[in-house]
Amino acid sequence: MSQVGTVIHKEWEDGIRNKTVLSVVILVPLVMTALPVIMLFVMGRAPVSSNDLQEMSGLLRNPLFAGMTPTEAIQTSMSSMMMVLFLMMPLMVPVTIAAYSIVGEKVTRSLEPLLATPITTARLLLAKGLAAALPGIGMAWICYGLFLICARFLVASDRAFAFFVNPMWLVAMFVLAPLLTIMAVNVGIIVSSRTSDPRSAEQLGALVVLPLLILLFGPMLGLMMLNSTTFWIASAVVALADVGLVYLGVALFQRKTILTRWK
Repeated sequence: MSQVGTVIHKEWEDGIRNKTVLSVVILVPLVMTALPVIMLFVMGRAPVSSNDLQEMSGLLRNPLFAGMTPTEAIQTSMSSMMMVLFLMMPLMVPVTIAAYSIVGEKVTRSLEPLLATPITTARLLLAKGLAAALPGIGMAWICYGLFLICARFLVASDRAFAFFVNPMWLVAMFVLAPLLTIMAVNVGIIVSSRTSDPRSAEQLGALVVLPLLILLFGPMLGLMMLNSTTFWIASAVVALADVGLVYLGVALFQRKTILTRWK
């Protein structure tokens, strides 16, 4: 596994030197963390008028928000939207890294000597996958921790704060998010190995974010209910997709002919 570690170290060194990749790894997650923090701050201090109470009557009748004040209900009702933002983080970061990991090396002429080494295709893609996935997962967890620290001071009550550490959030962040990251990495590597432009690879790989829109609009349209069971089922589906994408990525990465396809 020393070969895998060497490739990961090289990928991270290249990523640090690449300002585009570095900005996506650090700045994008921080900005996406700031959005829900600002939402909590605004909702916690916005005055609730009689008209607002009338419009919220349906929400307050929901057993999920029974006994809550309007501010508590507003903050907790937005938790699912905030969760989708945190699930997007580990997708956007590794897609950018994975997209540059192969196409970028083609552009810089550093892929040829790498393919000439005795490392197997499976280990090469494993190394590149880990190099892309670990920063995405790490930043997502760090940002979730930062969000919880801020939320602890911004939510209206302990009861509202409990929504952000309930089983649904924990399954989403510590089970589904890593699995989605693996999916994003595999899609990014597959796309990257079939294109010749880093930005095109990044844009095509970013399409993996689209399935998350189901989690955003599904509850709004009454098509599904978000709970820990929903996320366990989603995790199982994504895990199966990850296995298929791993095999597909290895099969499509023809190291002996891949360079001749890029014109």
